[in-house]
Amino acid sequence: MNYEKVHLLMEELKLEGMARTLDYSLQNWSKEDKDILQLLQELLLAERKERMERKYLTALRYSGLPFHKTLDEFDFTFQPSIDRKQIMELKTLRFLHEKENVVFLGPPGVGKTHLAVALGMEALKEMKKVYFVNAITLVDKLKRAFFEKRFEKTLAYYKSIDLLIIDELGYLPLDTEGAKLFFELVSEKYEKGSIVLTSNRGFTEWDKIFDDVVLATAVLDRLLHHCSIVNIRGKSFRLKEKQKIGLVGTHVLNQNLSSIHKNS
Repeated sequence: MNYEKVHLLMEELKLEGMARTLDYSLQNWSKEDKDILQLLQELLLAERKERMERKYLTALRYSGLPFHKTLDEFDFTFQPSIDRKQIMELKTLRFLHEKENVVFLGPPGVGKTHLAVALGMEALKEMKKVYFVNAITLVDKLKRAFFEKRFEKTLAYYKSIDLLIIDELGYLPLDTEGAKLFFELVSEKYEKGSIVLTSNRGFTEWDKIFDDVVLATAVLDRLLHHCSIVNIRGKSFRLKEKQKIGLVGTHVLNQNLSSIHKNS
């Protein structure tokens, strides 16, 4: 069998990584006097790498992540209230393997979503299923599924997600039906998969989110049982960027800082 037929067969069998590496591997094989098994191993490793990259890009596309920022891009010097060691420990994804949760608390603009997304990016690298969704959007999806009598199927889908990232819980209150469905989701994920959640409200205010002290307590009980909490008390990255380009004066940034200190 000649080179052209081998290459065509690889393409026909969708062995794209092997086909792409064939020329290079054959040249090395002839120069370095490798045996046929070494050549085959090299081609198979190239194929595996190609497939993993395709799988990663597909998972990234379907993850719903609003942007693709990493922990290396996070400015820890701007947010000294964050324990960098804690974040680096979270980066190891031990919490994910042990099916624990992470909650980021803090006012708008302090980097909660960036950190949550960065953990999602780390999980995707490990070929874990990741899904990012805004809290209100999530509750709307649950309500629609309940109305259309496919709630159990929807719950099963979220249960299958290794890392469910729920963003901005607390910016708007949930109605009674939505709050109960959210509780069912948290209960379903409890000790079966990880949730990373961001909120602008401290836990003592969660009864205002759910409009029910008992329900809020039940959600917190399951969410926080195995959970790392990152409470960010700092400056707004967004105000910092606006100040940099002259859209916001220094006095506005100082007022923002004052309100944060009062509420912390």
